[in-house]
Amino acid sequence: MTALSVDVLFDTAIRIQLMEHMLSISFTENAISIKFPTTRRFAEFLDVPHYYILPFFAMMEQEGLVTRAERVGILTTAKGSRKMIVLMKEKYAKEVEKIIGHTIFKEIESICKATEKKVD
Repeated sequence: MTALSVDVLFDTAIRIQLMEHMLSISFTENAISIKFPTTRRFAEFLDVPHYYILPFFAMMEQEGLVTRAERVGILTTAKGSRKMIVLMKEKYAKEVEKIIGHTIFKEIESICKATEKKVD
């Protein structure tokens, strides 16, 4: 069994999105948010019981990395988006660029860097 952590779940979110060739990003005036897979999808992908996943999402909410919205799902906050984009750049840049393109990826990085100074 995989040892779970916030970092493992962020990495898993990216791997699921890459495997499904889909990255859902919402743009607001000053930030972006990235839609996470469902908690059930995480559990299935990691081959762990669903209830193992839930406490980590509660921790991520407390740390201001994600927010849950009824009927919308789990979305990254500005802080969570920065964490996710850094991980994408470090480990999965080529794969991400195949889905969204180099220019869009660079623009998303710029937005995340700009929000770093405003939000935290």
